[in-house]
Amino acid sequence: MLAILEYKAGNQTSVKRALDHLGIPNKITANPDEVLAAHGIIFPGVGAAGQAMEELAASGLESVLRKAIEQEKPLLGICVGCQIMLDYSQEGNTKTLGIIPGQCNLFNDEWKDMNGEPIRVPHMGWNKVTQHKPCELLKGISDEDEFYFVHSYFPDPAPEYVIATTQYGFEFCSIHGGPGLWAVQFHPEKSGRAGLRLMKNFYNYCEEAANAK
Repeated sequence: MLAILEYKAGNQTSVKRALDHLGIPNKITANPDEVLAAHGIIFPGVGAAGQAMEELAASGLESVLRKAIEQEKPLLGICVGCQIMLDYSQEGNTKTLGIIPGQCNLFNDEWKDMNGEPIRVPHMGWNKVTQHKPCELLKGISDEDEFYFVHSYFPDPAPEYVIATTQYGFEFCSIHGGPGLWAVQFHPEKSGRAGLRLMKNFYNYCEEAANAK
């Protein structure tokens, strides 16, 4: 089973709907025992970084999340969940989880798109994701596939954690992490076939990891 972390700052229902469509057992939960017993954790997020951090702290789920990572439980962060896995966010001058070194920065609306026009902030809509290193999440997914983005801030992790990038005003990191600990800036649960494939790849990795123990 996959645990979808419930901390009042996520997009849990859409994530659950996508997993249900794939026939993947899952549960939206804030119960520490259920989170730690799951084969993998999905850490979604919408809204502001500061609010997300406050909810994690108030619910006690920040410590549960850290314990799961210490136990090498597979984790997939989505959108704000992706951003607050870093050390710091410019959004609200927020100290974040510090699971992966780096920070989250605001798009500059003076940056230009590929047609020479100023970009719109937030970055909203479909865009490509270019893979730079092998990643189990991207099995069967092409660089021509597109994913759905909605964000004003972008992750800027340490270079060794960059897995894939996306072009919007400049080339920013859209997937970061490493084996079993991933974060995606886009919304796979809203990204059609490619997004469903990514979520299925995550589940397959979780099951293989669980069976190997």
